Amino acid sequence: MTDRQMPKWSELKPLLRPKPVTVNPTERRLDRALTIADLRAIAKRRTPRSVFDYTDGAAEAEISLRRARRLFAEMELQPSILRDVSAIDLGTSILGGRSELPFAFAPTGFTRMMNHEGESAVVKVAEDIGIPYALSTMGTTSIEDVAAAAPNARKWFQLYVWKDRDAGEDLVKRSAAAGYEALMLTVDVPVAGARLRDVRNGFTIPPSLTVKTVLDASMHPAWWANLLTTRPLTFASLSSWDGTVAELLDKLFDPTMTIDDLNWLRSIWDGPLIVKGIQTVEDARRVVDAGADAVVLSNHGGRQLDRAPTPLRILPDVRKAVGGDAEIYLDTGIMSGADIVAAIALGADACLVGRAYLYGLMAGGQRGVARAAEILTKEVRRTMALLGVSTVADLNPSHVRLP
Repeated sequence: MTDRQMPKWSELKPLLRPKPVTVNPTERRLDRALTIADLRAIAKRRTPRSVFDYTDGAAEAEISLRRARRLFAEMELQPSILRDVSAIDLGTSILGGRSELPFAFAPTGFTRMMNHEGESAVVKVAEDIGIPYALSTMGTTSIEDVAAAAPNARKWFQLYVWKDRDAGEDLVKRSAAAGYEALMLTVDVPVAGARLRDVRNGFTIPPSLTVKTVLDASMHPAWWANLLTTRPLTFASLSSWDGTVAELLDKLFDPTMTIDDLNWLRSIWDGPLIVKGIQTVEDARRVVDAGADAVVLSNHGGRQLDRAPTPLRILPDVRKAVGGDAEIYLDTGIMSGADIVAAIALGADACLVGRAYLYGLMAGGQRGVARAAEILTKEVRRTMALLGVSTVADLNPSHVRLP
């Protein structure tokens, strides 16, 4: 029989360590988020369904997005033991400059709709942590205002080629005048993908006040209050719009664009040129031969062609074909720092994260974006240490096995 006795206060006292009370409700929410999936769950609770689904959703049956995430989930990391990992350097070179982390913030449209702090919040976090940020043509903060919000950030401008080439040229010139470092041409939107969640939700830009949205407002009063009491949504590239996203894309974007148009773009832009939306080895080689300094392997987060190639799957072959002629970045499906590490090991120079920081933005504005970056940074550092790798440059294909 076990002998028992009442514990003494001197024995109990060291065990009583109450956590400090976090007064700020936003910080309290974010402190509970340990993963990007946790931020996604918070964002879903705090954001109107149509807005959350616009961010979270993909095209048609959403097969492309699921496949991308499934491949990251099923890939196998292969550690090398007995390595000195007491000091981990997460920095890397992107377009000839140091980035403190091996990822950048991807361009996302209508960002102030996810949270009223919008693109300015995102670029400020990018400046704070020392990584590039790409402003979308479909952003809801002007080129100049984003530049003013974070003067020392590395800023890129993401361009869609418009039917009105003069308007596109004006955007390029404004970006150059505002000090943007690189131009990112997105080439996978000749027409809009079928984003069925948006259609079913009756989603418009800006959100319309209908019976459905008014009912939704009662469930998300803070979001609606912020939308209605801050300055109206404006765009980086146009004054206003009152239709669906797909209608807007089909109205503005030029489906006649070809590889020859890169020459036109080169004639009006002197800086680094990134081409985003590459989905085959052949196209990667073609755009590099046409003058691209970097390519982004991306199927637009699964939001354009459903059943499109999975970027991580084609990455090793693209690296072999491109060699050192251009940098390679990867996006689509990234939900953890381990995903970023795997992509770097298989040949990417960096990754672009979009949804991951948008979940943080919806969960808590600028502090939420910072929390998303903090989560990814910790995961990258921990994964590298457990793989036995102390620098990003040491990652190589031996560290990853794809199914």
